[in-house]
Amino acid sequence: MNVNIPYQDMLLPIQGPDNPFGDRNRFVNQNALAGHVEEQSMDDNAFKEQHLTHAILGYSVNPSIDPSAPAILGSAEKAQQNGFATITSIRTSNAEKKDLKRKRQKKGDVDIVDGDGAYVGPWASWDGDEKQGTIPGADANAEAEAEEEEEEEEEEEEPGPQVQRRRAKPKRGGVGQESSVFHGKSMTDYQGRTYMHPPVAEAPNLTAEPGSQETFIPKVCIHTWTGHTQGVSVIRLFPDTGHLLLSGSMDTKIKLWDVYTHGNCLRTFHGHTQAVKDVTFSNDGRRFLSCGYDRQMKLWDTETGQCIKRFSNGKTPYVIRFHPDEDKQHIFLAGMSDKKIIQYDMDSGEITQEYDQHLGPVNTITFVDENRRFVTTSDDKTIRAWDYDIPVVIKYIAEPHMHSMPAVTLHPSKKYFAAQSLDNQILIYSTDNFRQNRKKRFAGHSVAGYACQVGFSPDGKWISSGDSEGSVVFWDWKTGRIKSRLKAHNKVVIAHEWLPHESSKVVTASWDGLIKLWD
Repeated sequence: MNVNIPYQDMLLPIQGPDNPFGDRNRFVNQNALAGHVEEQSMDDNAFKEQHLTHAILGYSVNPSIDPSAPAILGSAEKAQQNGFATITSIRTSNAEKKDLKRKRQKKGDVDIVDGDGAYVGPWASWDGDEKQGTIPGADANAEAEAEEEEEEEEEEEEPGPQVQRRRAKPKRGGVGQESSVFHGKSMTDYQGRTYMHPPVAEAPNLTAEPGSQETFIPKVCIHTWTGHTQGVSVIRLFPDTGHLLLSGSMDTKIKLWDVYTHGNCLRTFHGHTQAVKDVTFSNDGRRFLSCGYDRQMKLWDTETGQCIKRFSNGKTPYVIRFHPDEDKQHIFLAGMSDKKIIQYDMDSGEITQEYDQHLGPVNTITFVDENRRFVTTSDDKTIRAWDYDIPVVIKYIAEPHMHSMPAVTLHPSKKYFAAQSLDNQILIYSTDNFRQNRKKRFAGHSVAGYACQVGFSPDGKWISSGDSEGSVVFWDWKTGRIKSRLKAHNKVVIAHEWLPHESSKVVTASWDGLIKLWD
């Protein structure tokens, strides 16, 4: 070669135009505008380590392979001072840790809220930290606005009812002020009888034995109770006679309804600050228990509307039941959100027993075997049987295919109990050995996600359940086939009850806020 090649010619493509889809690594080990290109392989962790060392400490190892290049890039003095260590190999000495700890302000006293020595805990600042600046005049503006609000409140001599309700409303989870309102004209009739007395004149069959007559499936709605402003969560009929209906709602109210005479609301009970979860009557019906999401359990007088006692252990009760024995009417059990079943003595107000074997919130409590045992279900998808007053599980039922069973009802013969499974079927278990009766399985309804109550006709001929589509489904107990599907509500039918002395009357309750009587 007699002439030197121009520098621009050295950077031209090797042959022909540049191929955009060609190998991009063809310039490796070639000259480029920025210098000579060298191929270098480096571990990603080593690269990050050197990058952080250079960014924080101010020096790093020179990656060049040129033997004449310096070994350190950046501050050689800092590198020599730190012994050429990287950021990952440097550790804070004990003396430096002590110095740093001394700079931290004290955590303070837990008993002091404001002022000097107040508790700040892990949010204690460092000595020397400057406080954040404030906008000039901000405090003055805030004080002026506060004074204006106080003046406006003073000018309002008669606040409206909404303001009064807001001020009187207790905090979440607090204890509400108990009261009740009677909606009738007179507490007694011309004979001096209250609504607690069964209306034998209007319903002579109230004195008969429940289940003594043949039952049929209802077809027509004959009455509707309105009064709840939100969904109804639970309904209970008066024991033995069923001439009164008790309902608990998400509007925090409990209402007592007349069934046979006028079909009106007799009394409203106020006291819960959150939605009512469950209510249950005592054996004679003169008292009832209620529980709600305000973590309160209250004992009420059915006739006078007075709140007799209140109970709480700080957890949310999901189910509450009186002990069915006549000599144990001062005992009740409550299934709680903390996986325990709590046993209370209402006379002393103390917890007498705790059953704590479940692994999830307890949903149902059902007494069996002449009330010597009880069965519980939980969100842990198990069924557990207990001897009363002994916190040891005597039967544990758990299968891989089982789902949660949030509703359980005892058969009128008391030989079986039906459990509403969330895989859209009703399972039947025996009360003596707690084994599943696989010959009886009731399906065809949709209840996934809802704790729809299971019901039995008084003679045990029909089994029924609400579903999520607003219908009530009736099955034949012997054959297991669906006999009827009654469209009752626009929303989920969460609860229903068969009248014990009627041949074909059923009360349904739904999240649409309505309670209906069907015949």
